[in-house]
Amino acid sequence: MPAAPSRPIQALLDAANAHDTDAFLACFPDDGVVDDWGREFRGADAIRGWSDGEFIGVDVTLAVTAVEERDGETVVTAQVGGRGFNGPSHFAFAVAGDRVARMTIRG
Repeated sequence: MPAAPSRPIQALLDAANAHDTDAFLACFPDDGVVDDWGREFRGADAIRGWSDGEFIGVDVTLAVTAVEERDGETVVTAQVGGRGFNGPSHFAFAVAGDRVARMTIRG
């Protein structure tokens, strides 16, 4: 069983797996960022557009296989499923207070 991520990260993972876009967006501050393989989406509207087309909108599932701290970030390794990308991915999270300031996705 992997270590548990912090509360803000777990809330984001839970929202994604529940396909709850509003709860997912609530995990980010107003200037939050998603970096999906170098493409950056900043703010709720941009993140929603990305998620609708490539994340929650394609019924993403995230099965966490590992959680580790690296260089001030939490890196979550997950098996991604759904109607979009399928396979292992690494999600690096920068947390500020009780929100996810940045989520970076890499293979």
